[in-house]
Amino acid sequence: MPMFMAEFKLRFGDRKWYVRRIVEASSMEEAEEKARRYAELMNRGEVKWELGYVIEAKRPLLVGEEELEKLSA
Repeated sequence: MPMFMAEFKLRFGDRKWYVRRIVEASSMEEAEEKARRYAELMNRGEVKWELGYVIEAKRPLLVGEEELEKLSA
């Protein structure tokens, strides 16, 4: 099954930070829907979750030469 990476913005008072999660889905649309649902379910506490974006993740959460080259281009 293809993997996608979703980035979420978390807010707690004046503080904010970002987290990423791997989403298993058969399409980008399914991944976005799962990520939106995940954010809604995580919003039960004091920290507010907002979906930022979803991208296809061929090498999820790895930092290697390929990723460094993409960032420096």
